[in-house]
Amino acid sequence: MRLIISFLLFFVLNTAVSQQKKALTEQEYLLLQDKIRLTANANVDSAIVFANQMIKSNNNKHLAFANGALSYLVQLKGNSAQSKQKYKLALNYYDKMPDGRDKKQLRSILYNYEGLSEWKRGNFSGAIESYQQGIKLSIEIGDIIQIVKFKNNIASINVAVGNYRLAIKDLRQLNDFVDKNERVYTKEQYLNNKSNINISLAGSYEVYYMKDAKKKILLDSAEYFYKKTVSYSQNFPDNKIVAKLSLGNIYSWQKDYDNAEKTYYDIVFLAHQNNMPEILCTANYNLGDLYYTTKKYDKALVFFKKSDSIAANTKTNQVDYLKSNYYQAKIYNILKEPELAYKHSKIYLDNYEKSESKLNDEILEVNYKLGVGDLTNEMVTIQEKYKYDVFINKALKVFYVILFVTIVFLLIKNIRDKNKAHKKMNDLIEEFKANLEKKANYPEQEEEVVFEQEEILLKKENANLSIDEAKENKIVEKLLALESKHEYLNADFTLPYVAKKIKTNTTYLSYVVNKRFGKSFGEYSNELKINYVINEMITNHMYRKYSTQAIAESVGFKNAVSFAKSFRKRTGVSPAQFANNI
Repeated sequence: MRLIISFLLFFVLNTAVSQQKKALTEQEYLLLQDKIRLTANANVDSAIVFANQMIKSNNNKHLAFANGALSYLVQLKGNSAQSKQKYKLALNYYDKMPDGRDKKQLRSILYNYEGLSEWKRGNFSGAIESYQQGIKLSIEIGDIIQIVKFKNNIASINVAVGNYRLAIKDLRQLNDFVDKNERVYTKEQYLNNKSNINISLAGSYEVYYMKDAKKKILLDSAEYFYKKTVSYSQNFPDNKIVAKLSLGNIYSWQKDYDNAEKTYYDIVFLAHQNNMPEILCTANYNLGDLYYTTKKYDKALVFFKKSDSIAANTKTNQVDYLKSNYYQAKIYNILKEPELAYKHSKIYLDNYEKSESKLNDEILEVNYKLGVGDLTNEMVTIQEKYKYDVFINKALKVFYVILFVTIVFLLIKNIRDKNKAHKKMNDLIEEFKANLEKKANYPEQEEEVVFEQEEILLKKENANLSIDEAKENKIVEKLLALESKHEYLNADFTLPYVAKKIKTNTTYLSYVVNKRFGKSFGEYSNELKINYVINEMITNHMYRKYSTQAIAESVGFKNAVSFAKSFRKRTGVSPAQFANNI
C-alpha cells in the first residue's frame, strides 16, 4: 500500500513540474512578445508579468527573449545590477540555440534591449555600440523591422547629445522608409513605429528650438509632429500622454496660455489615471511655471509645491525639483518674504551640486530651458540679499555671511573648473565618435580624402624641401604603415628605433615628423598613444575598467604618472574621470 501511495505522489509531483515548464507554441510566444513590447513603456509592471509568463517555457529561444526583455524592464525600475544579471542569463540561453536565422534575429533583439538598458543607465556610447552591432546583424538577415528600431534609437541618442540636424534628417528618412515598407508590419506594429518616429521627430525639433529660440519655425514643426504622434497613439497611452505634455510646452512658448493650461490639466488627469508619477510631477511643475509667467503667484506656488512633493516621494525628476525651488525663491523674493526666499534658494544651491554630478551636459541640453549658471547666480543673489535680514539679530551674523560667500565662491569655481574639463572631454568624445561614424559609413571615401589632402600638402611644400621629395614621401609612407599596425604601442617606439625600422636616420626622421605633423617625435608618439586610449575608452566598455597603470603599460608608457600627465594635457581630466563620464 505504501508503495502505491509513494508512486501516486511521485506521479502527481512530476505532472505538476512538467506543467510548470513546457514549451510555448510559436503563436503563444509571438503573442507574449507583442504584449511585452506594447506595455514596456506604458506599464512596466504589466510587461514584467508577461515576461515572467514567457519565462515558464522550456524553450531556449523563449527564455533568451524573456530574460533580455526583463533586463530592460528592471532597468526602467532603476535596478542596474538585476538588469545586468538578466542580460547575462539571456545570453546563456541564446548560446544554447542551434545556429540559423532565428538565432541571428534573436541576437539583434538582445542587442536592442542591451542598448536601451545602457541608454537608461546614461551610457550613450555603450548604447550606440549595441545598436550598431544590432544593425549589422539585421541587415545580414534582411530584418527591416529591427533596422527601423535601431535607426530610431540612434537618432534619439543624437538628440540627447545635441546632434539635432542629423537626428531630424535621419528620422524624416526613416518615416518615409516605414511608409514604403508598411506591408512588412501588422497594423498595430505600423502604428507603433509611426508613433515612435513622430514623437522622436517632434522632440528633435523641440530641443533644437530650446538651443536656438530665434528659430520659431522649429516650434511649428514640433507642434505638427506631436499632433501626428497623438493621431498614431490611440493604443499607446505613454506616447500619447508625453506628446500632449510637450504640446502644452509648445503652446506656452507661443504664449497661447489658455491652451497650455487646458493641456497641462488634461495631462494631470491622464497621469493619475495611468499611474505615471514622473509625468504628473512634470505637469504640475509646468502649471506652476505657466502661472509664474502670467504673474499668478499664489497659484504658481500651489503647483510648485505639488511638484516638489511628488519628486520627493518618487526620488525622480530632480531637474523639475531644482527649477521648482528656483521659481519659489523668486516668487517669495517678489512677495517680500525673505525667510522663505532664503529657504528655497538654499534648497536649490544645496541640491545643485548633487544633481550636477549625475546630469552630464547632454542631458542638461535636453531638459533645461534655462542655463544652470544663470539660475545659480540668481539664487546666490537672492540668498546674499536676505541672509542679512534673516540673521540680523544673531551674534554670529558676520561669521555666517563670510562663510557663505566663501562657500559660494568655491562652489562656483569648482563648477566652472568641472564644466571646462567636461566640455573639453565631451568635445573629444564627439570628435572621436564622428571619426568612428565616418570610418564605419564611408571608409573608402575617407581614405581618398586623406590622400588628396596629403598630395595638396606635398605640392605646397615642394619648394621648401631640404631633402629629396621622393625620399621624404617614402619616410611618411613607412611611418603611416607603422601607425596602421599600432607599432606606437610598443615601449621601444623611440626615434632611433623607428629610424632603424624604416631604414633611415634619426635626423631625417625628426625633420620629416616636425615638418609634416608640426611637432617633435616625442609629442607625435605620445599623441598617437593617448588617441588610442581615448578611442578604446569610447568604444570598449571593458577597457574603462582597467587601472591607470594597466592602461599606461598597454600603450607603452613606462609609468602611470607620465601617462596620466600626457592624458590630462590632451583631455583636461584624469583617465579615471574620463572613463567615469563617458
